[in-house]
Amino acid sequence: MTLVTEGRAGTTATATAFEFEDISTGVHASGFGQVGDGRSFSFHVERQLLVVEVYRPRLRTPVPTEDDVVAATTRKLTDIDLTDERSLAAAVRDAVSSAQPVARPGR
Repeated sequence: MTLVTEGRAGTTATATAFEFEDISTGVHASGFGQVGDGRSFSFHVERQLLVVEVYRPRLRTPVPTEDDVVAATTRKLTDIDLTDERSLAAAVRDAVSSAQPVARPGR
């Protein structure tokens, strides 16, 4: 397991920290972590795309469900080095920041 924490100098770590709790590189790259505002995220590779999902804060269960997804995005793998942890982490961080809200069907 790899732990990567990023934050801005002069700010509190909890307010701006972006943390990878687990990151696996390679053809089947995947991982998860926390955004500084209390939300969590996960990512994986699926059909030549990097798929990133952001979950709502304060999850009730350790494993998020489809209803917990508040934002999602995909990125092409052409400019991402899946064997380099730093390249993958930067791509995921950028994807999380640009993730779009997920539309919810009426209940």
